[in-house]
Amino acid sequence: MNKELLGSVWRRLPRKVRHWTARFGKTRFTVTAAAVVVNDEGRVLLLDHVFRAGNGWGIPGGFIDGGEQPEDAVRRELREEADMELASAEFAFARSLSNPSQIEIIFLCRPAGRARAQSVEIKSAAWFAPDALPPGLVTDQRRLIERALKDGAKRLD
Repeated sequence: MNKELLGSVWRRLPRKVRHWTARFGKTRFTVTAAAVVVNDEGRVLLLDHVFRAGNGWGIPGGFIDGGEQPEDAVRRELREEADMELASAEFAFARSLSNPSQIEIIFLCRPAGRARAQSVEIKSAAWFAPDALPPGLVTDQRRLIERALKDGAKRLD
């Protein structure tokens, strides 16, 4: 079939049909925001998540709501999970995951106060030295922390 004919047929379709056809043909993915929170002593905040695979420890974060800015989402997640406000939240890096289809935005943050577990999904909150992370912390979480600290060290100073 030639391109002109295809284009002509496409342009004659009702606008809603073109919209939904294009929408369903696109790859779907979720977007999350996560925080590597570092205090003045250089310790990293980890939360013991009820639903997280492995031993449960990991950095705070969660899904970005529709229309929500990534930094606002990471600040909201810290309030919800750890009753914590952030003094700063700087973009560290973003990555894509294929299973599940997800974009993850990582922030390097400074706290403005203490953390305490307050959500039903969080068992506890604790600060760890980067070289003394909890045993059993999944490799992926270790790598996120290492990369954020390495890439963002200059920005925190």
